[in-house]
Amino acid sequence: MIEVKNVVKSFDGFHALDGLTMTVPKGAIYGLVGPNGAGKSTILRHLCGAYRQDSGEILLEGAPIYENPGLKSRMAVIPDELYYFGSASTRDMMKFYKGIYPNFDVERYQRLKEAFPEVDEKRAIRRLSKGMQKQSAFWLALSCKPDYLLLDEPVDGLDPVMRRQVWSLLMGDVAERGTTVLVSSHNLRELEDVCDHVGILSHGKVALERSLTELQGGTVKVQIAFETEKPPELPEDLHIIHTSNVGRVYTYIVRGTADEVTEKFKPLNPLFADALPLTLEEIFIYEMGGEDYAVREIVL
Repeated sequence: MIEVKNVVKSFDGFHALDGLTMTVPKGAIYGLVGPNGAGKSTILRHLCGAYRQDSGEILLEGAPIYENPGLKSRMAVIPDELYYFGSASTRDMMKFYKGIYPNFDVERYQRLKEAFPEVDEKRAIRRLSKGMQKQSAFWLALSCKPDYLLLDEPVDGLDPVMRRQVWSLLMGDVAERGTTVLVSSHNLRELEDVCDHVGILSHGKVALERSLTELQGGTVKVQIAFETEKPPELPEDLHIIHTSNVGRVYTYIVRGTADEVTEKFKPLNPLFADALPLTLEEIFIYEMGGEDYAVREIVL
């Protein structure tokens, strides 16, 4: 389990993290989402021990991660901007990782060649394309057999087939080894397919943190039409966070389960009322709408 408790980090007076609190359950795939500048990459650098917080606690299985080699040896990181030794090849980095990761599995490294057949392991990584560099990074990270895997925009630059391949390998490790994966990404549609927990960051804090099932089950989109041109007065106990309409068809984004919300609309005798689940992208947009996020006027 990863626990972040009221963490603050400032750079030249700017609070990149401002009392951030979050919990990543063991064996979960946790999606970290938020607008640019929300603090996603900053908290990932704290979680791998590259940064030290100004205040607060960052614990991995109850112990501080900063300057803790034992815990770091159980963690692999793939940052947004990859860095390797200047002329190192994938094979060179394999030998280096083997010396610092006690669980590094050379046999698995050899087997994973089949998953990344286009990567020339003898060629300098910096001379590979962006997509090939990402494949090399996953090849090495998965060979470390980490208990914790931190990913920052992990599949950016990969083609659709390789993206599916990578997610399949990650989900296999979660299922078979109980690997905990924390992934920061702007591709919300993709996260929705793989994550079981989601944290939404805003201004250096976690604005919302729940399992994906609870998140999608707690807000619903209702498309509804009435006999009259204008809708009747709505019940006061409806917690509506967004309203839009096209002609006489109104769309309401409402807090609550589909059954609860539908029951509250029944007394209004609508012509029809359809309750639809929200996608993670829609949840993100509507949740950030209350935070003056730049896309708050988008109508989905």
